[in-house]
Amino acid sequence: MEYFNLHTHKYTNQSKVLELVNQYPWEFDATIPQYSIGIHPWYIDENRLESDLKIIEEKLQLKECLALGECGLDKRIDIPMEVQIMVFEKQIALAERYQKPLVLHLVAAYQELLEIKTRLNITVPIILHGFSKNLQVAQQLLTNGCYLSFGKYLLRNPELKLVFQSVPNDRFFLETDTIEETLEEVYALAAKYKMIELNALQIQMNKNYKFVFEQKDKK
Repeated sequence: MEYFNLHTHKYTNQSKVLELVNQYPWEFDATIPQYSIGIHPWYIDENRLESDLKIIEEKLQLKECLALGECGLDKRIDIPMEVQIMVFEKQIALAERYQKPLVLHLVAAYQELLEIKTRLNITVPIILHGFSKNLQVAQQLLTNGCYLSFGKYLLRNPELKLVFQSVPNDRFFLETDTIEETLEEVYALAAKYKMIELNALQIQMNKNYKFVFEQKDKK
């Protein structure tokens, strides 16, 4: 594996890239070799919730399913926060049961996440995808054991450079999400910001992948 894409909505079938393709239970594509699956807070449908959770549980038991996600909380949508938290906590329980990492969509709900993490004693790795916040938020999440994934905003917001540079090399991932830019472009900028060679970054991302996504294989 030369590159690992922590979060993408498009499977490109490149031999040198391991892509963690985001899937939704109501439109699952069995032809995708590695994926995450979850209920995004934008798409919560309580009429479909039990069937969605059942499909998620089925897929979490397969080796092709690397993580549960994206799931999470978003304070900028109309779905009530109590409903979002209920659905989020049901997914956390499944991630814990099958020991799969959580890939999160989180908007303006960082304190809620940390409260839930403590209250539920979450033990699986938590990765916040598409991170774009300031140094203070980043450090708070890192202190609480979370991982951060960077992509679109790293490319488009130069102010994120210092935040990214502050993240320890063993605590971040890289992604494309829905952008048109390539994963190689994200890696190139990340290597430049970290002031390391591309090959060194690739080795580090492989280590991070193995530690987070293959931990249970060591037990």
